[in-house]
This record gives sequence, C-alpha cells and structure tokens, in this order.
Amino acid sequence: MFPCLQIDFMLQSSLHCKVPNGAIDITSILIFLNALTDAPHFLLELIQGSSTSIVVILDLLPRKDLAFHPDYLQKYYEENRMDEQRGKIEELPQTRPYRSPSLFVRSACSPTAIMVSIDCGQGGEKALEEIMHGQLATVIQEVLQIWLDNCADSITEMDEVERDCLLKRDQIVRSKSIEVDLTANLPRMFGPDVSSRVITEIRKAFGVQEP
Repeated sequence: MFPCLQIDFMLQSSLHCKVPNGAIDITSILIFLNALTDAPHFLLELIQGSSTSIVVILDLLPRKDLAFHPDYLQKYYEENRMDEQRGKIEELPQTRPYRSPSLFVRSACSPTAIMVSIDCGQGGEKALEEIMHGQLATVIQEVLQIWLDNCADSITEMDEVERDCLLKRDQIVRSKSIEVDLTANLPRMFGPDVSSRVITEIRKAFGVQEP
C-alpha cells in the first residue's frame, strides 16, 4: 500500500458504542515506522460523543527525548512549522484544549500536538460538519502530507546502541498505549470477552506480550 516507505505496521480502527446518554464513535489511525528511521510516528484519533462535538488528537509522535535532542525537535517540528497547523485549529472559537486523563499519553505526544475539543453547542450540527469538512480536514491532510514528505520514507544512520534504544522506546510506547487506552476502555464498551479477543489480536500486531 505504501511502497518504499519505512512502515512497520498501521492500525486503523472504528468503534461505535452505545452509552447511557447516546453513543460514542472513535476513529483511530496509528502508523508506526520501523527501526531504519528515527522519524516520528503518525497518530490521528477522533472521538465523537454527540452530533455537535468532537475530540481531536493529531500528532507526529516523537521517538526521541526532545530535550536531549533539540536537533530532532528542529528538524521534524520547527522546520515543518507544525505549530502553525495546531494554531489553525486552536484559533476556532468553538475549540477548547483537550487534556487526556492519562499522563502517559500527554507525555508521549509532541509539544505541537493538536489535542482539542470542538463543541458547537446546541443545534450546532451543521457548524460542526462544516468545520470537519473544512478547517479540520485541511489540517489533517496537511499534517499527513508533512509526515509523508519528511518522515515516512526517511532513513537514519544509527549505531547499534541508538537503534536498540529506539526499538526499546517504541516497544514501551506500544505496550503502554494498549494498557492505558484499550485495556482500560474496551471492557467498559464491549464487555470482557469481546475486548479480550480484540486486545489479544492487537498485541500480536504490535508484537507486544501480555504483562
């Protein structure tokens, strides 16, 4: 599907679940790169709990500690002007910052991550639809294009120690992502049997063993 790109695996999921006050729809796309590059992974998650509001998480997930590697911060975030993409969404009057309840999720994201709640208020179905098909769709396409142009086909020269550290960090992020997100939330949405089967298959795809 992506010839010549350094993709390790891609996870796309669409979940629909009825809740006491309605329904919730969660769409996620996570694309992990392999160890031939240290370029960021791609993350998109849309969480819609009503016809007038949506939570958006969009980021190029860093694979290095940015405080220790300012050149990495400059290369993938400053030079690509990622903060401008975040600003295009945060400047909307319907937008409020979203704070994940998980400290791990917040620590794993870059400082330019788009993490917002867009709420158009009562009767705002049309306004939300216009934002989703307008500014939001444009920013998602632009961030994806930045990732495709600058990350997905890159190759990074690394010694054995650097590569081992990269692999270890990737493995921790994968494992914690399952633990924090899926293991904590899927049983409440779909029950223990269904969620257990889904999580088992995702662990296999991620190459992550049960704790």
